[in-house]
Amino acid sequence: MAHSFGVRKIGAPNTLEHRVYVEMNGQPVSAFHDVPLYANEEKTILNMIVEIPRWTNAKLEISKDEELNPIKQDIKKGKLRFVRNCFPHKGYLWNYGAFPQTWEDPNIVHPETKAKGDNDPLDVCEIGELVGYTGQIKQVKVLGVMALLDEGETDWKVIVIDVNDPIASKLKDVEDVERHLPGLLRATNEWFRIYKIPDGKPENQFAFSGECKNRKYAEDVIRECAEAWERLVNGKTQAGGVTIKNVSVPHSVERVSPGSVRVPQGSNEPPAPIEPQIDKWFFISGAAA
Repeated sequence: MAHSFGVRKIGAPNTLEHRVYVEMNGQPVSAFHDVPLYANEEKTILNMIVEIPRWTNAKLEISKDEELNPIKQDIKKGKLRFVRNCFPHKGYLWNYGAFPQTWEDPNIVHPETKAKGDNDPLDVCEIGELVGYTGQIKQVKVLGVMALLDEGETDWKVIVIDVNDPIASKLKDVEDVERHLPGLLRATNEWFRIYKIPDGKPENQFAFSGECKNRKYAEDVIRECAEAWERLVNGKTQAGGVTIKNVSVPHSVERVSPGSVRVPQGSNEPPAPIEPQIDKWFFISGAAA
């Protein structure tokens, strides 16, 4: 199951034109559909796609409606979206990204969260010490999961660690995170709870009173979302506006030959400048000291 992964960057970061395509064995592929979810036969190591490196603010995400699903910056009201810095946090606390070949089905209400899926790949927070880069494929192991309730939808946040991280061998389940990285789960909960407040939105809520469920629960969520993705890519469920074109998925209704999707040549342009207020700190009443 070994693959060689790379990235193809197009346009300058911090611009509307910027895209990051994932390459597999030298060929541009769908970040959503072609990268395998599991990195080993035992299914104990998973591939995570890094969308947003730790400490950064640009809200980058896999594009659901563009061919081969490149990573691009989210846009709100015609402007590039950046998350605000809510004291004492700076940007994202982790390497933030997604599991390929997973889908949170918006047609199904989860029996415990009582909310439907958010129509996205599963979100992943990688808590290792190395800062990743956009489009990187990290091999990770699962530790736990939180259930954010975002505008009436279930938005799972899977907690993982890079298998090559210096303390990865010490972390096997969610209680090990608190033991070896005290305060991180509490900070993670707070970050997701308050990060939209500077934009005039209310606090986010959590299922399970904000508790981080254990590894087994997380693995069940991943399996359910992988099965939902199978139904999606094989045309057995409503696609919800998601482009399912791919170059490698057996039995997919929109599999195409490699190279048939035109992807521009890569470029390594320097980032465009961002507005100074992106670095502003917001002090939120009710945030932990």
